[in-house]
Amino acid sequence: MPTVLRNRTYRHLFTAQVVALVGTGLATVALSLLAYSIAGSNASAVLGTALAIKMVAYVTVAPIAGALAGRVPRRTLMVAMDLTRAGVALSLPFVDRVWQVYLLIFLLQAASAAFTPTFQATIPDVLPAERDYTRALSLSRLAYDLESLFSPALAALLLSVVSYDWLFVGTTAGFLASAALVVSAVLPKPAPVSTPGSAQMGRTGRTGRTGRTGGIYRKAAFGTRLFRATPRLRALLALDLAVAAAGAIVFVDTVNVVRDHFHRPAGAVSLALGAYGVGSMLTALLLPRLLARVGDRTVMLPAAFALPGVLAAVTVITAVPAGEGGWLALLAAWALVGAGSSAVLTPGGRVVRRSAADPDLPAAFAAQFSLSHGCWLLTYPLAGWLAAGAGLPVTAVVLGAVALAAATAATVLWPARDPDALSHLHTDLPVGHPHLADAHPAGGGAWQHGHHYVIDQDHPRWPRPALN
Repeated sequence: MPTVLRNRTYRHLFTAQVVALVGTGLATVALSLLAYSIAGSNASAVLGTALAIKMVAYVTVAPIAGALAGRVPRRTLMVAMDLTRAGVALSLPFVDRVWQVYLLIFLLQAASAAFTPTFQATIPDVLPAERDYTRALSLSRLAYDLESLFSPALAALLLSVVSYDWLFVGTTAGFLASAALVVSAVLPKPAPVSTPGSAQMGRTGRTGRTGRTGGIYRKAAFGTRLFRATPRLRALLALDLAVAAAGAIVFVDTVNVVRDHFHRPAGAVSLALGAYGVGSMLTALLLPRLLARVGDRTVMLPAAFALPGVLAAVTVITAVPAGEGGWLALLAAWALVGAGSSAVLTPGGRVVRRSAADPDLPAAFAAQFSLSHGCWLLTYPLAGWLAAGAGLPVTAVVLGAVALAAATAATVLWPARDPDALSHLHTDLPVGHPHLADAHPAGGGAWQHGHHYVIDQDHPRWPRPALN
């Protein structure tokens, strides 16, 4: 995995991601404690609403940002968003009203919604080889996991000498360092968009790939249509919902589980979140070798089905009286949620990459970012409001049922046989069209051939199973 870090551009971008994530991790702990200081026992409801607002920003801003990525220099866009996030983070220590938290969270996450898909779409251009890209995905996942482990530990250390307000200063420093590293990176030019009907050879040797044309809103809408039309991407969205159901109880309810159920100090919140990071990190380390032997589907579906089982255990843990054994069981459960989530999320970039034409990758990643966070938009407030109104055991039961339903839906939506190359018919392209160069007549004015199939201008619909 470290071999990809020999690429100077990727090394700078990866380091920018790491330092920004550390800052974000400090903000996660600080935001939980800020919500608790303002709302007390209702902190779960406040935090759930704040995180729901975060998801609204992701869902609404990301598709437009993905379309803008082809018109605005990527470095300029990412640096501007880093500076915006730094300014907002620096303002958070001064809030003392719930509505102020909500407003600043929206501004902070709107900037993140523009930064992250642009960053994700840049990496395939920096590391065009499939093997390197897979390693980069695992390294990126590992960065998230290390942040989940390191940031809470750092937060716990800092909280022993300063108040939680100072954690937001660390967040600001992380975003400023990220901006400096992005400025120092030499980014490759995005893949050019070919004209309709032309055969484009992409970085993976895939031909017949044409990108989107039209305005910003048309490009933004294409990403959503891509997910709607591609079976494996529909399944990916269902898997994202399973992860969101399990993850929501970790990120929203940990502060109340730790402080109110187990009656432990603020530093224990960091320890619980760190357990999630440990599980996720260990899984990310194992995935590259595993994915070299088995397919994405084989890894992702079992991991998704493990999540509702863990939430069933959480139901018991939060229903019985608190004790040392229950505390250790909670840490183990959080680690298992992290492991299952990592096994689903890490290969997700591979699934998106094989399902979109090269010029369409910004729109595809923006759609994935937006739609997946739409799942969190459902589960974050559900976790917060249920915990505040019905209690933690009921919350775990409901979210476990959501995770189970989502994993089952993904199994149905993702065909067991899912090759890249599909045989299909063209009935709407004229004779002599460049894309039909290797096709043969199939009767009734139709032409048939096979190649790596994605939704694009020449292929607006997924072929029927009978033609596969």
